[in-house]
Order: sequence, then C-alpha cells, then structure tokens
Amino acid sequence: MSVSSSRQSDRSAAPATLPRLTRRQLVGGGVLAAGGLLLAGPAGAASATTRSVAATDQKIANHHFRAPFDFLRGSRDGVLPSAAGLRLLHPTKRRQYADLAAGSPTVTYDYGSWTSPWLGQGFGLTELISSWNADTPNGTWIESQVRGVDETGTMSDWFVLGRWCSNDLADGGAISRTSVDGQGTDIATVWTDTLHLYGDHTFGKVQLRILLMRKAGTRLTPSVRFFGAVASNLPSDVPATSTFGLRRGIALPVPTYSQELHEGQYPQWDNGGEAWCSPTSTSMIVAYWHKGPSAKDLAWVEPKVDPQVPFAARNVYDAAYEGCGNWPFNTAYAGRWGLEGYVTRLRNLREAEPFIKAGIPLATSIAFEPGQLDGAGYSTDGHLMVLAGFTDAGDVVMNDPASHLIKSDDAVRTTYRRDQFESLWLNASGGTVYVIHPTWLRPRR
Repeated sequence: MSVSSSRQSDRSAAPATLPRLTRRQLVGGGVLAAGGLLLAGPAGAASATTRSVAATDQKIANHHFRAPFDFLRGSRDGVLPSAAGLRLLHPTKRRQYADLAAGSPTVTYDYGSWTSPWLGQGFGLTELISSWNADTPNGTWIESQVRGVDETGTMSDWFVLGRWCSNDLADGGAISRTSVDGQGTDIATVWTDTLHLYGDHTFGKVQLRILLMRKAGTRLTPSVRFFGAVASNLPSDVPATSTFGLRRGIALPVPTYSQELHEGQYPQWDNGGEAWCSPTSTSMIVAYWHKGPSAKDLAWVEPKVDPQVPFAARNVYDAAYEGCGNWPFNTAYAGRWGLEGYVTRLRNLREAEPFIKAGIPLATSIAFEPGQLDGAGYSTDGHLMVLAGFTDAGDVVMNDPASHLIKSDDAVRTTYRRDQFESLWLNASGGTVYVIHPTWLRPRR
C-alpha cells in the first residue's frame, strides 16, 4: 500500500528528446547557511535578500521581497507599497478572465503589477518555485509570474506560476485557485508550481512579477506582504553526508494530525484525506504557532475530528492539478493566518538544524520505495511530513501524517534514521521544505 500526494508533470510541450527525469516525477522547493539564525525585527524591516550557495554542486538561491521597503525596488504599475503590503492604487490595465474550472462567465478585472529587478544567483538555474503571502478580499486575486534569460541571451515570455485567492468560490472568492497547464516551450515548462528548464538549458537571471487583480469598477485591493522564489540547479544524485551539529536533541511540541483519519472525507478535494499529506502537515505547523481557523470557520466541517485539516485541504486545492499538494498554495494558506510562509530548498539536514534550534518546524517533501525508510510501514511516490526535531544521536523526529497507516493522531510522532531520511528527501525533492513562522521570527544569515 502506498501513501501518495504525487504530482502529474505537464510534459505536453516537451521536446521529443527530453531526457528521463531522474530527480523526481513530482513537482518541486534558497538556502540558509548552517551557521545559525537571527531573530529579526518586525516584518518589513528587512531588505530584499538574495542568498546563494555556489561552492557545491547543490546550487540554491532565495530571492525574497517583503513589504513595504523591498517593493520600492523594481518597477510598479498602478500599485503602491504600504505597511500592509503592496496594494492597488490606480490600476492601468484591464483583463477579462473566465474561470473555466467553475464554469463561470467571463469577468472583467482591473489590475496593476510589481516587477522585480533582474535577479542573478551566480549560476544558471534549472528550476524555480515562487511563493507569496497576501490578503485577497472577495473580488480580488493575484497571479505570480517569472521570465528569464537563457544561455544564449534570449529572454523568455512570462510563465504563470499560480493564480490564487484566499477564499473558495463558495465563500465569495473571486476565482478557483489554480496552476496553469500547457505553458511548455522549446526550453522550459511549468510543472504545476515549478518552472523547469529542459536538458542543458538554464536561466542565468530572472525577473519575478506579481499581478494584483480586482473586479472592474470597484476599489478593492489585494495586499501582498511577501513575494519571492527559490532558484536551483541540482545534481541527479545527492548522498546523505551530514553529521549532527547540535549539542543535544530537540523535539518541538508540534501537534499531531493524521491524514488517515480523513480517508474518504470530502472527496471533491483530492479524493479525501488519503491524499491530504500536504494540508495536514501545513495544519500541524499553523496550529503549532497557535494560529488557524476559528470555530465559526470550521462550522461546516463534519465530523469534528481535527477539522482544521479538511478546512486546509479545501483552501489549498488547485483546480488544474486537482489536488492539495501545490507547494506555494500551502505556504500561502499559512500566510492567511498572519504567518510568513514560503517554499525553499536546503542542501542537507545540517542546514535544517538552525531552524529547529530557533523553534521553527519544517514541512519536508519525500518519496521512497518499500523498505527504504525503516519503520514507516508504507511507500510513497510523493509525501509531506513535518520535521519536528532531532534525537540526541541526530536522527529525525517527524510528525508523519501517514501515521504508519494507522488511523490515530497518536501514531503521527515517530523517529526515522537520519541517513535514510536525508538521502530520500534530497533525491526526491532536492531538499524541499515549507518554512512557516511568525513575521517577527525570521530565519536569516
């Protein structure tokens, strides 16, 4: 039996010579130095950051922009940075959009945009994933985009990395949250939430752009507090090599939720809880920070067993992907509760240790065959679980929502071998994690 939150790659426009994808068949997640974390001041006090690791074969860089000051960089069209976030001021463009997933009629939106400066990371990237935290009052939504310059100096068109709003259509949301299929070119495509370059192609530099939409004739506005991306160029195989760097073990008190308790529940969202590893992991971390939906928000959920899990599944669901495993949709959901959330990649578990030391659990993406992870009791072609700490020997303390296929929250907390977990995590997803934390507690070099 397998637990799966696998992603179907969009290869419809791939060249006939596309090589076998050895890193992953699921969609992919900078980097922080292992030297430690600093606790930052209030959100918005930090400048835009670009962190690179170019000394190894695992090349990873983060590009992060936070309101208000970081959005003073780049170019703005009809938007204004504020303490509350990047907001629409005087939209200059208009767009008609038909929500095909909902079968809704075409709606006219006014919109503005913010475009980053050209961003280099010291290497040619082969993958990029964007993240955002935003408030979208009903009638508004946002769209994340990226374009790049390849090895020949040719600039690409804009690729869409997600269309997002906070609420479901049934709760008044403007659109169905969705990734965008069918964007493949001769050199690149988008796999749900990940820009992927084919073969030997790379982007040496990129621009990020975010569009802020509102129904025409209204004065509504989204507010974008955080926008960024992780860029990477990773080898096909990464050995597990890191040694435990902390003086003693740490186990964070992350609540335990089992996705198995929700098997068959609300099948309209990714066939129910058996596929809800991502929203279950996200829900555990959000609850760890004492955030999340209120009792009123959860009134529609039945039965009332960890009701925040189906609530999260509903509110991260990707209509095009037809699943709940869209990575930036999950971190954006965490942002809905005033937290900062983004997708990134780490080179090894040593780089995860400072997060745990600072009290920040990480949702990790992993895949493994039967028998590859001792004690798991299942196999998976794509799964999320929460790194909650380390034992004194450096093995990983996990909140695994698959709960060994036992329908009990009591079976969620477990320990896996460091070497096994590290190798499987790095080679399945390139060390992808969700970083979710209060805005006043910010991991930084």
